[in-house]
Amino acid sequence: MVAVQPSQQYSGDIAAALLAHYDVHARTLPWRAMPGAPAPDPYRVWLSEVMLQQTTVAAVIPYFQAFTSRWPGFAALASAEDADVMAAWAGLGYYSRARNLLKCARTVAADHGGQLPPSAAALALLPGIGPYTAAAIAAIAFGERAIVVDANVERVASRLFAITTPLPATKPAIRDAVDAITPALRPGDFAQAMMDLGAGICSPRAPQCLICPLSAHCMARAQGIAEELPRKAPKKAKPERRGTAYWIERQGIEGREIWLVRRPPHGMLGGMRALPDDRWSARADGDSQPPFNARWSVVPGSVVHVFTHFRLTLSIAVTASPVAPDIVGDGEWWPVNSLDSAGLPTLFSKASSLAARATQTIIEE
Repeated sequence: MVAVQPSQQYSGDIAAALLAHYDVHARTLPWRAMPGAPAPDPYRVWLSEVMLQQTTVAAVIPYFQAFTSRWPGFAALASAEDADVMAAWAGLGYYSRARNLLKCARTVAADHGGQLPPSAAALALLPGIGPYTAAAIAAIAFGERAIVVDANVERVASRLFAITTPLPATKPAIRDAVDAITPALRPGDFAQAMMDLGAGICSPRAPQCLICPLSAHCMARAQGIAEELPRKAPKKAKPERRGTAYWIERQGIEGREIWLVRRPPHGMLGGMRALPDDRWSARADGDSQPPFNARWSVVPGSVVHVFTHFRLTLSIAVTASPVAPDIVGDGEWWPVNSLDSAGLPTLFSKASSLAARATQTIIEE
């Protein structure tokens, strides 16, 4: 629970102290307008917030720069080919975001004149935009007093108000606390200042309380429990799943080629290029049945990949048997030496790297 309800003056002191610190120490990010600059492009704010969902700033920056260079606005992105966008997203993870990114861009282009609606309530009706993302865009791009709470803000607020109930049960109390200190003026800068504080000074371990602009207001610091917060309920163990991917190789005109398929448009890694597999899922192991009868060799080692709801151990079987198109079904031959351009998701990129290192030896034997 929240230790106290902050008074209006107390809340104002917190906001003023944090914004003064942000004016001097704001992070320079490619999607951000610095303090005192004109409002940022809503397209860039939207794109960055979608990319940043469950992904670090360092990982997002090169993807953001590549996307905005190739598709600088809603119209360009809305007209892009699905396969091109999915390939450009490869490696960033959580691929439903990329599919929703396209849906949202096309909705904005078709129904909103190519412009995002300026309120959190209207933004939340668009594909792929949940309450947090809607609030962040509304505050940062349009100056709406919206309550923006991500993982960094949760940590700052739980310490600032000594909220000791474990997450996720304490989320409503944290939101109320952030609501109490969010100012009507500069709400976007305030939201980004809270994020910056949590990403830097108010870190999960060893928070730097001595240089924190809010240290005089921090109840957890006063109680000596800052590093303990936020408390979290114990996590359930992820289910373990096993599967097999199949590396089908031939000698093409310009060198070694492998067979890639396109995963179904909906579901896990939907719409991505991938190696054929044995139909593993979050709910069940693969059936170990290859796509066709051939001389298959299992390469040494395996790939372990952790998804949101389960952990997968993927073995790789390879063959260089002559393959007729009617046997392998829909797909395409792809040069081994340009696999980086295939846009494989991380799981299959790791599997391909393992197979490529081992395949030549196995085939020669």
